[in-house]
Amino acid sequence: MKLFYSPGACSQAPHIILRETGTPFTLVKVDLGQHKTQEGGNYYELNPKGQVPLLALDDGTTLSEGPVIAQYIAEQAGRQDLLPPVGSFARYKVLEWQNYITSELHKSFSPLFDPRIDAATKALFVKQLGKKYKWVDSRLEGQAYLTGDTFTVADAYLFVITGWAPGVGVDLSALAQIQAFLARVGQRDSVKAAQAAEA
Repeated sequence: MKLFYSPGACSQAPHIILRETGTPFTLVKVDLGQHKTQEGGNYYELNPKGQVPLLALDDGTTLSEGPVIAQYIAEQAGRQDLLPPVGSFARYKVLEWQNYITSELHKSFSPLFDPRIDAATKALFVKQLGKKYKWVDSRLEGQAYLTGDTFTVADAYLFVITGWAPGVGVDLSALAQIQAFLARVGQRDSVKAAQAAEA
């Protein structure tokens, strides 16, 4: 399979999960400004949304949306530590976090990367993200990861998205649990390998 990605983008989360599971894959870099693949192909022809990630299977079937790709990879690999089994409450807790990260954190960062948005509006989003991360910090109290002591697909997603904060003026330095979480996840072999491959 192929993972179409852009360095440091949200596509890094499923990239980490591919490495966590030992799934064979090929990385294909996408220039999101030009919407061209590293081979020069028109990325819109592969993914009309124009966004990463995109997972292309060997039969040509594609899957988009990072949280769903991560779910697919974990399930195909039979890794119930990364995503608990269907029907278990533990699974819904991981999916609850995936949804929160997608809707409340990921999309709140988007305006901060848009040069067309004025400073006052960006300041509002920075303030909102600060409040949301303060809540996330409280949820990490006394546990290593979002749902307990086991690393899941949601932790990979939170790690990648939160890594954007310093570059867009979201100061999380006072949030001790978040900082410990970032340091902990950053030491995983899968994370180091994904970051090195995208550098």
